Amino acid sequence: MALSKKRVYEIARELGVPTKELIGALAEMGMPGLKAVNTVDEEEAEVIRELFQEHRAQKEAAPEEAPKEEAPAEEVPAAPARPKAGKPRPPVVAVLGHIDHGKTTLLDTIRKTHVTQQEAGGITQSIGAYQAEIDGRLITFIDTPGHKAFTAMRARGAQVTDIAVLVVAADDGVMAQTLEAIDHIKAAGVPMIVAINKIDKPEANPDRVRQELAQIGYTPEDWGGDTIMVPVSALTGQGVQDLLEMILLVADMEDIRGDPDGELDATVIESHMDTARGPVATVIVKSGTLRERDIVVVGATWGRIRALVDHQGKRIKEAGPGTPVQILGLADVPPAGERLERVKKPNQAKALAEERRREALDARRVARPLMTFEDLLEAAERKRLAVVLKAESMGALDAARLELGTIETEGVELDVLHAGVGPITESDVLLAASVEDAQPLVAGFGVKVDPKARRAADERGIPVRTYDIIYDLTQDIERAMKRLLGPEFVEVKVGEAEVLKTFDIDGVGRVAGCIVRSGKVVRGGKVRVLRLGEEVFAGEIGSLKRFAQDVREVQAGRECGIRIRDYDDVQVGDVLEIYTLEEVPA
Repeated sequence: MALSKKRVYEIARELGVPTKELIGALAEMGMPGLKAVNTVDEEEAEVIRELFQEHRAQKEAAPEEAPKEEAPAEEVPAAPARPKAGKPRPPVVAVLGHIDHGKTTLLDTIRKTHVTQQEAGGITQSIGAYQAEIDGRLITFIDTPGHKAFTAMRARGAQVTDIAVLVVAADDGVMAQTLEAIDHIKAAGVPMIVAINKIDKPEANPDRVRQELAQIGYTPEDWGGDTIMVPVSALTGQGVQDLLEMILLVADMEDIRGDPDGELDATVIESHMDTARGPVATVIVKSGTLRERDIVVVGATWGRIRALVDHQGKRIKEAGPGTPVQILGLADVPPAGERLERVKKPNQAKALAEERRREALDARRVARPLMTFEDLLEAAERKRLAVVLKAESMGALDAARLELGTIETEGVELDVLHAGVGPITESDVLLAASVEDAQPLVAGFGVKVDPKARRAADERGIPVRTYDIIYDLTQDIERAMKRLLGPEFVEVKVGEAEVLKTFDIDGVGRVAGCIVRSGKVVRGGKVRVLRLGEEVFAGEIGSLKRFAQDVREVQAGRECGIRIRDYDDVQVGDVLEIYTLEEVPA
């Protein structure tokens, strides 16, 4: 007779305690390393129950026993870990994956089966997010197409999502878009749950999906890894309840919280212009409470909230942590990823929005000069190059990645954020734009740049470069990495002049009348002032004249007037050594 199996989180539920608390207690009682999704047989489950009860009894008895035994003077008890502020809130979940693997069907199935029905006559509407109820708890799902919105928000510095669900079809396996979605999730740094969809199909092969994901570093938890994978059928609903339970489990383990009385933290996930209602924005509140009549600034627009509408189309007075809500009353349509800032007075909001509008305009004016690859080489300040790489075929992509793997530049890290097949898209640019601690670059090998991607790159100042020869690609990447360390220069002496006379001119300063003894003197060149063989100043030639006329250079044997920038102590007999700085080729 086979013993029944239980998962650790199911035992925690039986005991009426959070899974995190049970795992922590077991670790203290000498049973470390257990994970919430680990399965145990009934005998092991009974041991876990007994150990937890023993741990609880010890904890309850500790305050009474403490006075009986004095701790040694040298032992100082460790300060308890500070709990997170606020109360547990609904996790915010994004669903990503290949376009044909069933993301939309999964979201629709969850909506139909787990969204509380309204009164008769009510109409459920899509606002870009909705809340599902499971065993009295809520999960907020972002209901926007693809991962474009997911990354657009991150590109503006907003981290709205708490958990990502990656949908992979059991009959199709891991595809290029799957890998792209994984790269976006990894860049966001949020926990990932894999939903292996379409298990109802005859040709479904969930183990193939598990194997393919394991090969790229995501080993299923039931194979001893850390990645939770749930077989589901979005079409029939099979396994959907299990998936929702796993989401709540991860939320418990991550200890997701929000303080309804704290500072407002809310972000726009979707917006549009409604012909009847004016600008409409859907926001998700992560902390604090958003209320009707609040005055808010959202990027370069502002307004007083005249209405809050929930995901079922109902008017509500306030929205607390974890809640998606539509707001009406803004002066203009804000972009996704903008944060809301609550202020007290309309004049304050208007002034702040106007200031941001001017800053955005100034940023757009300077964005173009920063977007070229050449400027990247000249002005890069960071020592990590983050590359989004696209190629025309899998073979070309593998070849490019292999070549990039051979590049080594001491002090500089090369990070391939994403590598995929196909043209450079807007999503690629948004992913590059979301990087905060590195210099981004989008590179294509044998592919074209989508017009939307080009516009997004122009707006955000992201360099985009395409190549037809792999050598050119690797050479430019290597050059870029070397220049991140800063260019190397060498001094090249071009001439020498002797000061014969000096002239002090009002409004100009001291001008040295010189004869060029060797080489030449060039305007804008570097100059070293030598007095009795010792250097007394080093600077730059501010102006160069010959017979009162500005000239670019003066050859040996000729006289000239030299004004040294920011230096008025040049004297007769000084020797001026003229040199230039030439960059050492990378």
